[in-house]
Formats: sequence, structure tokens, C-alpha cells
Amino acid sequence: MIIILSCIVVFLLLGILVIFNQSIEKAKYLVVNDVDLSQIKDGQYIGEYSIFPVYAEVEITIKNHDIKKIQVLKHDNGLGRNAEVIKEDIIKQKSLNVDTISGATVSSKCIMKAVEYAILNGGDN
Repeated sequence: MIIILSCIVVFLLLGILVIFNQSIEKAKYLVVNDVDLSQIKDGQYIGEYSIFPVYAEVEITIKNHDIKKIQVLKHDNGLGRNAEVIKEDIIKQKSLNVDTISGATVSSKCIMKAVEYAILNGGDN
């Protein structure tokens, strides 16, 4: 009985490890595009993105074609560390072309991609 339970635990842990590695690989190659804010009207826009098991939903405030505020509405960061500090980097650099937070690549990329989608929601597309 102990051997069977041990095998089940090992298989579950291996499954979790495979899913986690797939998430890291997907995040590594995910492209976050810098979006032209000159075409975005003032307002608040919501964007979301997910790389299982991480999910991020943000609300951004655009004023005078600039990101003034990024509020993280929801952030399920799975097994990774919280990367919400990336929003300050985006605002400070006025760009989505910022470095991910060390040790939190998947969370960083999800937040950045959610911001990108929020900006796109503010356009006429």
C-alpha cells in the first residue's frame, strides 16, 4: 500500500514539474509588443492574460497618451513569486520593453501581456 501511494505521489509531482516547465518555456518565448500610445484615448482599460497556472488581470489608466496607473485587479501567480512590481517599471520607462522580474518570469510576462491587451482595448481596433 505504501509503495502504491509513493508511486502516486511521485507521478503527481512529476506532472506538476512538467506543467511548470512548460509554463516557463512558453513565457520565455512569449513576445510582449510595445504599443503606440499616441493612438490611445484617455480612459481606463482592462486586459488579461494567462499562462497556466498564472493569470493576471489589470486595469490601466491612460492620460495624454501615457500610462499613468496600472492596477492589478487579479493575479494568481501559481508557484512563482509575485511580480507586481513590474508595473512600476512599465510606468517609469513608459514602455512594455522592460526586464522581467528575476525568479518570476511567468508572472512578469502575464502582467506585461495583460497591460498590452489593455492598451489594445483602448485603441480603435
